[in-house]
Amino acid sequence: MRDGQKAAVIGTVVAAVVGAAGFGVYTLIGDSGASSGGDGQDVTVAEGPADTSAETGPPSAEEVRETAGRFLAAWQAGKTGEAAALTDDETAAAEALTGFREDVRVARASFEQGAPTGADVPFTVTAEVEYDEGRRAGWTYESELTVVRDTGTGRAVVDWEPSVLHPALEDGQTLETAEAEAPPIRALDRNGTELTAEEYPELAGILTDLRKRYGDKTDGKPGVEARIVDAKGKEVKTLKEFSEGTPGELRTTLDAKLQKAAVQAIAGKPKASVVALKAGTGEILAVANTPADGFDTALKGSLAPGSTMKIVTASMLIEKGLASSSEPHPCPKYFTHGGWRFQNLDKFEIKGGTFAQSFAASCNTAFISQAGKLKDDDLTRQAREVFGIGLNWQVGTATFDGSVPVQSNAQMAASLIGQGGVRANPLIMASVSATVKSGVFKQPYIVSPEVDGRTLARAPRALPAPVAQQLRSLMRLTATSGTAAEAMAGTTGDFGAKTGSAEVDGQKKPNAWFTGYRDDVAAAAVVPASGHGGKNAGPIVRAVLNAAR
Repeated sequence: MRDGQKAAVIGTVVAAVVGAAGFGVYTLIGDSGASSGGDGQDVTVAEGPADTSAETGPPSAEEVRETAGRFLAAWQAGKTGEAAALTDDETAAAEALTGFREDVRVARASFEQGAPTGADVPFTVTAEVEYDEGRRAGWTYESELTVVRDTGTGRAVVDWEPSVLHPALEDGQTLETAEAEAPPIRALDRNGTELTAEEYPELAGILTDLRKRYGDKTDGKPGVEARIVDAKGKEVKTLKEFSEGTPGELRTTLDAKLQKAAVQAIAGKPKASVVALKAGTGEILAVANTPADGFDTALKGSLAPGSTMKIVTASMLIEKGLASSSEPHPCPKYFTHGGWRFQNLDKFEIKGGTFAQSFAASCNTAFISQAGKLKDDDLTRQAREVFGIGLNWQVGTATFDGSVPVQSNAQMAASLIGQGGVRANPLIMASVSATVKSGVFKQPYIVSPEVDGRTLARAPRALPAPVAQQLRSLMRLTATSGTAAEAMAGTTGDFGAKTGSAEVDGQKKPNAWFTGYRDDVAAAAVVPASGHGGKNAGPIVRAVLNAAR
């Protein structure tokens, strides 16, 4: 059906009743004055005289109208074979039309033929579905058929496609009315506050996913729905819900208060994403994106994290003895590796500075200068073995779990500063800050593994205590006198942060990144194509951290 197209009643209108043995006729009204039978009477849909010579060319307007009317009348009357014979694929049409009666459980159906547009004829389906013993519900939707010329016989016939049955139906799919795959859920936050899609529209996608994953783990009862299923019987799309079922309670790790704070923090930004989690456990406390009904970048995004990745790189350099907070460390204007010349923002340099100063100022060349001393897989292993990036996370909802591929030469050097092939999202970078704060990777999750017995991902090793201490010191310095200081001004408690600005080819402004922690809460945000991380993403993270009191 074309968008916005409304059906006009100009043709045959038939209402049919389905009995145990098939369709019986309820009423039949023909626009040519055909007689109508009473309940239970049979109605014959005239085929008309057979063509003695094969017509060619597109069907005429009269043929389009009459063919569509005869097809819909036969369908309504339950004459499946007769209706199928009016199509160019009799076998497929017969199977689908039979399924409409038996699998969808249609107890009563009427069709209203609309005004054709060329060979396309819209029509409205009004069905009464018996979804439970003695219980029926109405279902109305619009569809469309196309009349074509059969090249063999010259007859005008319906071009059979699954979409004739329902516009959302595709090849290899069928319709059915059946019990939903999972009961509805009553999602609760960590304190027992109900989380609904109406009050928390930014969580709508997650709540839908949680129902699919955990509905059958609750004490709820599934409803009944009309839906599309694939060739294996797996649900593709719900078309109509006839019975809601009884919801079962599912407690999440989210915090309703912090969730609202996260939404408020990104309000007014066309595109932004933020995640907050409990550093000591990995429990996800808040997830928000703008637009609320857009892609879930916070959990599923795959973006270069820019200089926020320097946290991971710094941990590796410190462990390898290639850097130390208080030791002198080079930060030149430029450094060339693998044939590429790298530079700092505004081409700044730090003469005679320490690694702590380079980290706080987010000096690119301080990290690039160490590339020649590293193996191609060093960063990949550090990210995976210590920070869990790239492991198979079992969060409880769909996520992208990060990627730090093995690269060489200039691309390997670029990876050290969060460019190259490195990919992450706010969930990943919030987890990086949480790992620094706690000293050990705790896989984030939104539903306790106790609900379904799944095993959370574990990093092979923890940060050595002296390294973790140095990282916390570096992030504290950055948050108090470095690139994150303006954003974190006024923050109290035990806190630290790191900024990032990730360049994207063809994009005028970089993606702004910011990650940090305050006491036992870690958070990260990204604001695409906005500029510097401290200015654009920093205030979001600060607002969320300060709301977690």
